[in-house]
Amino acid sequence: MQDVRGADVRDAGDAQTTAARLRAICDEMSDRFYERADVVRTLVVALLAGQHSLLLGPPGTAKSELARELTGRIEGASYWEILLSKFTAPTRMFGPVDVAALTRGEYRQVYEGRATTAHVAFIDEIFKCSTAALNETLGYLNERIYHPESGGEPIRCPLIGAITASNELPTGEDTAAIYDRLLVRIEVGYLADPSNFAALVRSAVSRPAAPVRTTVELAELRAAVTGSVPVVEVPDTVVDAVCSLRAALRRKELVASDRRWRQAVGLLQASAYLDGRPAVAETDLTVLTHVLWDSPAQRPTVEREVLHLVNPDAKEALDLADALDELEAQLDAMAGQSREALSDWVIKQAHNKLATAGKRLERLRAEAAGAGRSTAAIDRVADRRRAVRARVLTEALGMDASMVQDRL
Repeated sequence: MQDVRGADVRDAGDAQTTAARLRAICDEMSDRFYERADVVRTLVVALLAGQHSLLLGPPGTAKSELARELTGRIEGASYWEILLSKFTAPTRMFGPVDVAALTRGEYRQVYEGRATTAHVAFIDEIFKCSTAALNETLGYLNERIYHPESGGEPIRCPLIGAITASNELPTGEDTAAIYDRLLVRIEVGYLADPSNFAALVRSAVSRPAAPVRTTVELAELRAAVTGSVPVVEVPDTVVDAVCSLRAALRRKELVASDRRWRQAVGLLQASAYLDGRPAVAETDLTVLTHVLWDSPAQRPTVEREVLHLVNPDAKEALDLADALDELEAQLDAMAGQSREALSDWVIKQAHNKLATAGKRLERLRAEAAGAGRSTAAIDRVADRRRAVRARVLTEALGMDASMVQDRL
């Protein structure tokens, strides 16, 4: 019995070490990829839950680079990526024909280096999947299997999770089936903060010191996905919160399938595991802001309902976010006006609104932290305020973006 208890202690210690390494990976990647902290964490949570994710956004927003960097931190993992088009054949994805074998009268496919051997896959322009490859792609995402064109036994693929990307939502029923299988949906846009953009430009011409690079073994990640995450406790209070959220969204005519809700439980467990907790807490529900919408227009409503449930401070923070959006819209509307007019607007309106929002966010964050509640939503609004303030200083007052600094 002592040996069993000792093994349990070692397993728990190994799980905590793996979670700590994954948190370090999140931190390091967030430092490298500006304004992508939530994106990085959500991708890691999706992998830990064994689920697929979609990065939705315009070209040039580091979608593929994020996938490569994350997979590169998993030692021993096989990575595969492809850019799909309407003409992509299934064999290009899952294994081309062995020409040498074909000359001998044998029909055989070469699977090495294709989707069939990947632990993590990045599929760009996922909704341009060809009709010919559609069924095999669905089977690959759903059951992790591929049916060889020769008609042989289905091949079990070692896929942990796929990271997919697209510039637009699906338009046809065929690709909508793929969209439904992507549990996690993350909007990725261009950098909003001019100071971050300035840092990005500087990074193109400078030679930064080699960054710290934490890694995790493939076996450790697999142990977390199959062993540690599924045993994270889901208390009744969280179940009740999920039921309340479902009812609130239905009142807004936002209905997710029962399958999506059930799969989302794994994300909640993965979120708690990543934070080093043995049980899911209501704060983990924030990951559902990337799960329960079908179109980007629905995401703000989902976010509000989730955050109102998770954090009583969130409503005021989101109201402040709305005020910041209005302020930024005013700045856009004043494009082309004289420097004097812009300066007058900053002095009479923008400065006071930004200062007031900053002080209130600081108090909200202190109150939430003191009560042991998540500050993630408040931090996101604070980041938004910094970005708007930087735009005001650079575009309205003509300050150098690289000199803009801010604090709450």
